[in-house]
Order: sequence, then structure tokens, then C-alpha cells
Amino acid sequence: MSKNILTGLQSNSNLHIGNYLGAIKPIIKIQQSLESGDKLYMFVPDLHSFTLPTEHSTLFANTMSNLKLYIAAGLDVQSSQVFMFRQSFIPAHSELAWILSCFSYIGEMERMTQFKAKSQSHEQSITLGLFSYPALMAADILLYNCDYIPVGSDQQQHLELTRNLAIRLNNKFTSLYPEGLFRVPKVWKEQLEFMSLREAVKVRSLSNPLKKMSKSDHDIKGTIYLNDDPEIASKKIMQAQTDNLASIDWDWQNQPGITNLLQLLILLTDSDKSSVIEYWRGKTRYGELKHEVSEAAAKFLTRFQQNLSNVSNEQLINTLNIGEAQARKVANQTLLKVQKALGLREF
Repeated sequence: MSKNILTGLQSNSNLHIGNYLGAIKPIIKIQQSLESGDKLYMFVPDLHSFTLPTEHSTLFANTMSNLKLYIAAGLDVQSSQVFMFRQSFIPAHSELAWILSCFSYIGEMERMTQFKAKSQSHEQSITLGLFSYPALMAADILLYNCDYIPVGSDQQQHLELTRNLAIRLNNKFTSLYPEGLFRVPKVWKEQLEFMSLREAVKVRSLSNPLKKMSKSDHDIKGTIYLNDDPEIASKKIMQAQTDNLASIDWDWQNQPGITNLLQLLILLTDSDKSSVIEYWRGKTRYGELKHEVSEAAAKFLTRFQQNLSNVSNEQLINTLNIGEAQARKVANQTLLKVQKALGLREF
């Protein structure tokens, strides 16, 4: 059976190396392994940008810039199996999000840890959109009959909510659509297996390895942005927080800083994980490891930024025009089924 995959990144801030390694790079590998009939929906969820305060004057430009990152990373946008689009250009996302919110329970939304964390850090600007945006994320997924949604572990709850909503509406309207109103996404374990990972990639902050590298982190020393000068990125790595154990080992609990550096080295160089861990295990000179990682990061950024400079606005706009026309057709077909089930359209 053919499979549908959907993924995307927000456009309201600069993306960093953790976004590339955890989301963009895996998508390139997935696209390269697509089988006949498979479809990859790659989009920018620009409507999600308003859940927290954003700079509206730069949003459109950021959207276009971030889409270019995928092309620079190697996404084959000429493939008939790839659909690149902007969420706000497909009105079905907004309508289905409203419909799904009417079948979502307050208790479900209140349990979302993402809402709790973000609302606590933005006490003066908590909006209804921040509370209910998991319904919009569910609409993004269900519109395209997606099986797999490569996301970080922080989105696991939202994926589970999407499954619950799909099952809930399938059961409610089973007499009209015995085959199911929606295709239900795969469970979390199968999502990770599809990504060929035992756990989702989570790159940590260089200055505080107890938390993940973040686009919204005010400590710029802890984050390597994709537009960082390679030399600046190297300096950030050389200043990365480690520990005083004087022995390198892969140990997230006791050596998160060292383990984060090893992870970066493995992912940036496409090296075998076990081989890298074994090579560095027991070595005492942290500076040598930092130097190795800093060189790998500098080489990566130099190559990536060169590729990015070769992506033209004309190429991107042409890609979007084609992708959005195709995505709109699929999304509207799904929405029409829902409208008929709800009595909004004649069945």
C-alpha cells in the first residue's frame, strides 16, 4: 500500500542546525527512498506562527527563505511525488481545523504539555490559538490522508490527539463512510521505525545541554543557526559546556554535553554511530572532540550555504505554484467528504 508523508517547519524564526539534523535531513532521506505511489507533502505551517507573538513584517520573507532550505538540502522538488506548499494558501486547513476543534475536548487540550510550557513562558500573551492549535495540526495531517508525520518527540501528544480525532469522527460517521472518514496516522512507535530511529533526534543547546537547541533561545551561544558564519559556529562549539569527568562516553544522563557533541559529529559526517562512540570512548581530551565537531560543522555550513545561494526566487515560486495546486486538490477532496458527513453539503 502506498504511503503519504507530511512534514514542515514554522517560518517565524531562523532555523538552526538541530532543525536541519532532526527534521530536514531525515526528510531528504525519506524522499530518496519513496516507492511508487508514495507522496511527500512538505509545507510551511505559516498559520501556526500566530500562536505566539511574531514579527508580521518579516513572516512572508521567512517563509520563502525557509522553503529554500529544503531545496538547498537536496529535496528533489521536480519529483511528481513531492508537494511543496504554504499552509495559508490552502483554505481547507482553516475550515477543517475549526471543525475538528468542535469535536475536541477541553480536557484533551489542557493536557498538552506544549501549551503548558509555552503559556508559562508567555503569561501576558496567551491566546486561544495557542490553546487550540493542535486541532490545526490535526487538520494539516488528516487533509492529506497521511500515514507518517516525521516530528520531534515534543509533538508526540499532538500526533496522538490527531489519531484520537480521526478515530472519533470515523466512528461517528461510520454509516456514511464505512471505510473511514479519515485515514488514521500510524502510532508513535511505527513513526519512529519509519524514520529508522529508535528515538527521535534531539540536538541539545551547546551552552546548556540539559535542554534542546531552540529557535527561541535568547542565548545565541548555545544555538548554531543555518546562516551562521562557519567560523562563528566553530567558536560556539569550542566553547560548548561539557563536564569535569575527563573521560568521553555516550551518556545522556551523566555527560549530556559530551554526548551532544558526539551526536553532532555522527550526524554531520554521516558516520556509523557505534564506530564513533567506540573510537572516542575513554579519551580524556575534550578539546580534541570539540575541534573535530567544529570542523565538521564548518564544512557543513560552508557547503550548505553555497547550495542555498544557488536557489533562485523564480525556482521556488514555480515549485510552489505547482505544489499548491496539487495540494489544494487533495485537501478539497478530503474537506468535501467531511462537509457531506456533517450536513454542510448534500451527500
